[in-house]
Amino acid sequence: MVRARIIGFILILFFFYSCSDNNKNSKPESGALTYFDIKGYFQAEAKRLSKKKSLVYKEILKNDQKEAKKIQINNWDKEFSLFIESDINKPSWVSSYSVNKNNDTLVYKALDPDLRTKEIKILKKAEKLLLISIKNEAANKLYKSEEELYYFPDSLYKIIKTQEVRIIGKNHYQISGEFAE
Repeated sequence: MVRARIIGFILILFFFYSCSDNNKNSKPESGALTYFDIKGYFQAEAKRLSKKKSLVYKEILKNDQKEAKKIQINNWDKEFSLFIESDINKPSWVSSYSVNKNNDTLVYKALDPDLRTKEIKILKKAEKLLLISIKNEAANKLYKSEEELYYFPDSLYKIIKTQEVRIIGKNHYQISGEFAE
């Protein structure tokens, strides 16, 4: 029974990965980006944190099962993959997001309901980035997925994900990493 659930979970992960939009050409031909460079920012953070080798208090919650421990993340690109995949700088999406800038807050909202990344909020104070929050949603006849991603540089990152798969049911995941200094 447990083995069947594990295999099912692996198949679901494979399915979601194969359906994701791996965006190889995220920059317009001119080289200028239309929106904040989420992909570039998190790739740079991954490099910086890999060099820093900080410990992270990581907590994983799946439904009502919880695991927590202090670890060193060896692959920050993988750890930030959901953030990186939320990049909205695809040439065909140049006019797909509304942009609202108010003082130190920048908000992108999807104009097309079919886009996976629905909203990105970036909060800065005196040009220092304080928070990036992202809301993603995807749905088809077999599944529905909702993600909330939060990143507070050098402090905390959090991923809240709900998946509802027609045959398997509903699962709730929460991953948080608190930087230990």
